[in-house]
Amino acid sequence: MNEAERNRPLYMIGVAAELAGMHPQTLRSYEQRGLVTPQRTRGGTRMYSPADIERLALINELTDEGINLAGVIRILDLQGRLEARDQAIDSLHQRVRRLADRVHELETRENIANLVATTTSLAIRKR
Repeated sequence: MNEAERNRPLYMIGVAAELAGMHPQTLRSYEQRGLVTPQRTRGGTRMYSPADIERLALINELTDEGINLAGVIRILDLQGRLEARDQAIDSLHQRVRRLADRVHELETRENIANLVATTTSLAIRKR
């Protein structure tokens, strides 16, 4: 599933609560605490994406392990920062590869230019 599909709002609160194994009021509470941010329709209906359901499942897992909501908030914040850094590193790796390709291209052109100059110089000397 690509990122656009993961973030597409598909589920109303009742379905999302059932999928996450929680009560709808728990989802509202988590929204108030900033743990999840469902999208809203024009009429104000909460709509949850598959990514939201995954996040709710993680929250459920963490709280089942005895971590309080303050700890869950901290873990989710750190997880978000880690994902952002991973994306930045991936972006930098791509840039380094493009730059390395460009350097190789320029070195190849320089080698060809030197070869042509040497060949031309030798041809002139032979005359």
